[in-house]
Amino acid sequence: MTRSLALLVAICSLLGGSLRAQEPATRPPKPGPTPRTADGKVDFSGIWSADRRFIYDINDALKPGEQLPIQPWALKVTLERESKDDPEALCLPTGVPRQAPYPWRILQTRTHIFFLFEGNIHSYRQIFIDGRSHPKDPDPTWYGHSVGRFEGDTLVIETVGFNDKFWFDFAGHPHTEKLRTIERYRRPEFGKLLYEVTIDDPGAYTRPFTLYGDHTYESNTELIEYICNENNQDVEHLVGKDPRNKYSKPSERQQP
Repeated sequence: MTRSLALLVAICSLLGGSLRAQEPATRPPKPGPTPRTADGKVDFSGIWSADRRFIYDINDALKPGEQLPIQPWALKVTLERESKDDPEALCLPTGVPRQAPYPWRILQTRTHIFFLFEGNIHSYRQIFIDGRSHPKDPDPTWYGHSVGRFEGDTLVIETVGFNDKFWFDFAGHPHTEKLRTIERYRRPEFGKLLYEVTIDDPGAYTRPFTLYGDHTYESNTELIEYICNENNQDVEHLVGKDPRNKYSKPSERQQP
């Protein structure tokens, strides 16, 4: 998939079309019970849809009525950032909890869980579920160091060791290397994945806060090759700030 086609797909999105408008719509998954592995744990494997609340503006993933506890300096940075400078637009990883607007796959083994991303640079996350701890002084990376555990039917993933380079969303919300995330995944039925993530970053936010989302199982598709770095022509056409966020309204361009 060339970058010029990716630009066309993005334009279709602005017009209300599908981000995969060139492909047949996926069929709704057949109703069914939660799948389990041989040892009885929930099996999260499968291809899942992206959640737009974690693409455009994380404000949309808050509970109704909640405000993002952003520090003044971080709000100023958010308002000043322009789309052409977004690391994701420059073919760099999205970080956590941001998502690219493409399907992604969970691959689960007894010792590891991998998140394989179609979009951006075909990157992946590695989650250790073998009981290990975080390193004492991890090198800062785009996806951090993740360890997971099962609490009943909930997969809990704790991640530390992030760099401060990625944006949380198109809106441009920043973070610092103090960022720590705790994600919780549940699969209450075959075709539904429920997600929540607690963001704890005392460098950019005044208190921890939690975001909520969900994903639908994509039953008649596969991940396709998409090399963002190849023929990346859309950045020069990105002007100003992406409008799909709360700060596009003048009344919202101030500290909550």
